[in-house]
Amino acid sequence: MRDPELQALLDQQEIRDVVLRYCRGIDRLDLELVRSCYHVDATDEHGTFTGTRDDYLEWVANVLTRYAGTMHVIANQLVEVDGESARSETYGIAYHWGDPPDDRRRNLATGFRYIDRFERRDGEWRIAARVAVREWTQVVPAEQRWVIPPERDGRRGRRDRTDALYDFEPGTS
Repeated sequence: MRDPELQALLDQQEIRDVVLRYCRGIDRLDLELVRSCYHVDATDEHGTFTGTRDDYLEWVANVLTRYAGTMHVIANQLVEVDGESARSETYGIAYHWGDPPDDRRRNLATGFRYIDRFERRDGEWRIAARVAVREWTQVVPAEQRWVIPPERDGRRGRRDRTDALYDFEPGTS
């Protein structure tokens, strides 16, 4: 049996990792990775959507294809573990961009909080219920975008498995 304080730290870190994997999955359009962050019977209240994990994945796939890219930046995160359940509050900013550059619905940043109830089942922490709270939204005007041609800028982020991230998967050389 592990020391309870050590176990609490390990549980908190595992929960933080789930939130970060969720953000990676959204930004890379890796919906199977997003799915793995939720228990099968989980619910999500996310903007205009409220429903099950699988319905959320269908909804968010349609939303994300409006954008050329997204980037989630995680800030403050408080994880409170109580046995086999936990509450997590995560602050962040999500950037969204797309064409045309002057389309206010495709070029914005939003401040948010994820309020999550986690449960450990079969030794694994996953989201059991999420409420995504929007704190603010800011339009990014076209004149504030600076797009450098790829030939002068190196690799760009991709929303599939051709992204540089997948060049360094664990267990590969």
